[in-house]
Amino acid sequence: MRLILVRHGETCWNKERRVQGGDSDIELNETGLDQANRLASFLQNEDIVAVYASPMRRAMATAGPIASRHGLPVEVDRRLIEIKVGELEGTSVLHLNTTFSQFLMERWSDRTVGSTDGETVEVLLGRVWPVIEGLLDRHDACDGHSGDHSVVIVSHFFVTLAILLKALDLPIDSFPRFRVDLGSVSTLEFSDRGTRLLTFNDVSY
Repeated sequence: MRLILVRHGETCWNKERRVQGGDSDIELNETGLDQANRLASFLQNEDIVAVYASPMRRAMATAGPIASRHGLPVEVDRRLIEIKVGELEGTSVLHLNTTFSQFLMERWSDRTVGSTDGETVEVLLGRVWPVIEGLLDRHDACDGHSGDHSVVIVSHFFVTLAILLKALDLPIDSFPRFRVDLGSVSTLEFSDRGTRLLTFNDVSY
C-alpha cells in the first residue's frame, strides 16, 4: 500500500503566519482552494482507493476535490485533527524567536498527558498512529486491489510529520528539522520489505 499524505491548502491564518492548531477551524482562502484543485489534478492518475481527512474545514475542502476525481467519499476521522496548542492559538509566529515546531518541542518537552494547555507531540502520535495501523489492516493487498494502490490522508503539519517520523522510525524530537509546506504531498510505501519514503514535501504541481 502507498500512503499519500497531503497537508491542507492555505488559509488566511497561514498567510498571516498565525499559529493554527486543533482548536482553530479556519477555512481555505482563494489560494488554498486553488491548491486543492491543483492537487486533485496532480493526483488524478494515482490508483487511489480511499480518501481520509481531518474534520477541520481546511482539510475537508482540500480532500473534497481529490476524492471527487476518483468518485470516492471523503472519510472523516477526528483523530486526524491538528495538534492542540492551547493558549498559543492565533499567536503570530513572528513573535517567536525560532520556528514554531522548535518552540513547541521546547515548551512542551516536560508536559504530561492531559495538560489543559494543549497536547504533547507524543499524545498526538498516540491518537494518530492507530489510524495508520487501521488503514494497513483495511487496505492491504488482499482487499482486491493491486499492491500499488494508494490511500490518501489529508491533514495538517504536525499530523503529517508525526506519521512520517513514526513510519520511518525517526526520533520524535527531529520535528524541527523537517519542513512540510501547505498543499504538499509526501508518499510512503508499506510492504513486506519495510517502509520507504517515495516523495517528500512535493509541491511541483
